[in-house]
Amino acid sequence: MEKKIQQAVMSAIKELYGQEIPEKLATLQKTRAEFEGNLTLVVFPFLKMSKKAPEATAEEIGQYLKENCSAVSGYNVVKGFLNLSIGGNAWINVLNEIDANPHYGEKPVTDQSPLVMIEYSSPNTNKPLHLGHVRNNLLGWSLAQIMTANGNKVVKTNIVNDRGIHICKSMLAWLKWGNGETPETSGKKGDHLIGDYYVAFDKHYREEVKELMAKGMSEEEAKNEAPLIREAHEMLVKWEQNNPEVRALWRKMNEWVYAGFDETYKALGVAFDKIYYESDTYLEGKEKVEEGLEKGLFYRRDDGSVWADLTGEGLDEKLLLRSDGTSVYMTQDIGTAKLRFQDYPIDQMIYVVGNEQNYHFQVLSILLDKLGFKWGKDLVHFSYGMVELPNGKMKSREGTVVDADDLMQLMVDDALKTSQELGKFTDMSDEERKEIARIVGMGALKYFILKVDARKNMLFNPEESIDFNGNTGPFIQYTYARIRSILRKAEAEGLVAKTDGDISLNEKEIALIQKMSEYGAAVAQAGKDYSPSGIANYCYELTKAFNQFYHDYSILGAETQEQKQLRLALAKNVAKTIKNGMSLLGIEVPERM
Repeated sequence: MEKKIQQAVMSAIKELYGQEIPEKLATLQKTRAEFEGNLTLVVFPFLKMSKKAPEATAEEIGQYLKENCSAVSGYNVVKGFLNLSIGGNAWINVLNEIDANPHYGEKPVTDQSPLVMIEYSSPNTNKPLHLGHVRNNLLGWSLAQIMTANGNKVVKTNIVNDRGIHICKSMLAWLKWGNGETPETSGKKGDHLIGDYYVAFDKHYREEVKELMAKGMSEEEAKNEAPLIREAHEMLVKWEQNNPEVRALWRKMNEWVYAGFDETYKALGVAFDKIYYESDTYLEGKEKVEEGLEKGLFYRRDDGSVWADLTGEGLDEKLLLRSDGTSVYMTQDIGTAKLRFQDYPIDQMIYVVGNEQNYHFQVLSILLDKLGFKWGKDLVHFSYGMVELPNGKMKSREGTVVDADDLMQLMVDDALKTSQELGKFTDMSDEERKEIARIVGMGALKYFILKVDARKNMLFNPEESIDFNGNTGPFIQYTYARIRSILRKAEAEGLVAKTDGDISLNEKEIALIQKMSEYGAAVAQAGKDYSPSGIANYCYELTKAFNQFYHDYSILGAETQEQKQLRLALAKNVAKTIKNGMSLLGIEVPERM
């Protein structure tokens, strides 16, 4: 409908003022609540063409639209703003369009669609996933759904940091104090088991540092000379040299961790199309850096280290290979990019990584461009803020992280408890209660995290997230379940959702149709801004609009059959739109609550 009105505005300008204008000048916006009307046209861009005052110009365009565009039933002018009222039949047509398309507002993916690769998660294999990873994974998964809904092919990818000194710390601690313990003998998930040994290493290491400092060493000396850290470095050298025993232990312990990660990813509702491992990519990166060295893109210092001089780009000099030939994170990212480019015809690359790495990705973009990756210059660092808790920040070395598995279980338990207290689980089997508690608990967690602008640091409060009122996941889920209940009752009474017949719409019915019609614009904007929070906000606004309507008007108790059928059509499509929108956030909605 908006397209139709836009075309009519363009025709009006041509006929009234003899000028052709681009579509963007005829952009319509939602009329502000304090004014009468549904859509507003700003006429200031047309004043040079009309050579008239804003009010007179708006009046002329409004009269033209009323006479020549069937969707426009009336108008009013407020200074340079033309507020258009849309006729009931036009809104019914919009509702029918929404009803006819199961994914109204989303663009289909075709063979010609661009390929977007999105990297998220990026865990280390020395500890389980924590609250920070939860935000990363939820943002990455949601962004993938949003980009797909905008008509892109999407490849979801993960890069696992499975090598380095931190991995050796866990391995060494297990050798010293593990007594052959396994996930099976301990009853622990593999990632939790390995994380315990990472914490154990740090505990013993700090004790050694303290002892050495008591003997007169400086703190820096003690940290470098502590026996444990020296042993860990020796193990890393053996790993680099492909020592069979070290490599076998590394593979065994990593497999434990991967099995644990898979359980967490499944519970979180995220997955990947392709997983890369830094143990594979770092060698590719070294090769690519050597290639850049030969081409004169980089230079070697007297100590043998390789650097990129980025002072011409307003940055500094960046280390790419250490003097001993070992790689740094930047080298590994270059190697990963090389492998990905070989595997997929990438049109756009999006990295979901915390904002502490902003500079890293600024440098990576320049280096990839220099090395000839066509998407290097335009790579997107989807930078997000940290998650904090009411009681402070997390420290993984000290074992004070908020574990992802524990957090998810807490959310599900809280959802079960809160739902029971509110009496929402009557006439349900234990199995159904548990499943709905899982859906509500995970929905609360995901929505609370995703509704916040990703660029901002956030405070996560589990208690606030499980609330059946306000801007929360459970509030939206409960509204969906309520609509589904209404539709089931209607079906039992033999009522069907229809928009036939000559029926007048009230203000709140029009508001609901208009809000549903804005779903496509919300999806497009979320894709443009890389903003899951935009979708969360839309779902909340639509849910609020439905509840305001439902508070004032009965659906099954409407006065006429036509009204019942129309309101059922409204409710059915609100439910569909909520479900589709929440799906873009990775959130399930229960059929009953």
